[in-house]
Amino acid sequence: MIQITPSAVEKLKEVIAEHPGDPVVRLTVKNQEDGRLQFRIVLVASPELEDEVQECHGLTVAVEARSARRMDGVTLDYSDRGGFKFHHPKPDEDPGFRLIPLN
Repeated sequence: MIQITPSAVEKLKEVIAEHPGDPVVRLTVKNQEDGRLQFRIVLVASPELEDEVQECHGLTVAVEARSARRMDGVTLDYSDRGGFKFHHPKPDEDPGFRLIPLN
């Protein structure tokens, strides 16, 4: 499943504190027309029935069922300069997995 760095956990907890009605971090990945992937982070009140759910450092993380296989091994990171970024463990093997900033 997905890994989340301590800096991303901290930032997500800050955002959740601002939106306490939506305590679940939901992640999706979709194909873009240019062949790249679009990763998405949203806060929701509860996961969808089909979502794969994991607890990660005090966060409830739901991965859309259709995205789960593609998220396997991905690491979500955060920095003040670059915002949230997804890192795939083998980006050279799949050109669709590139570092995608979410700001």
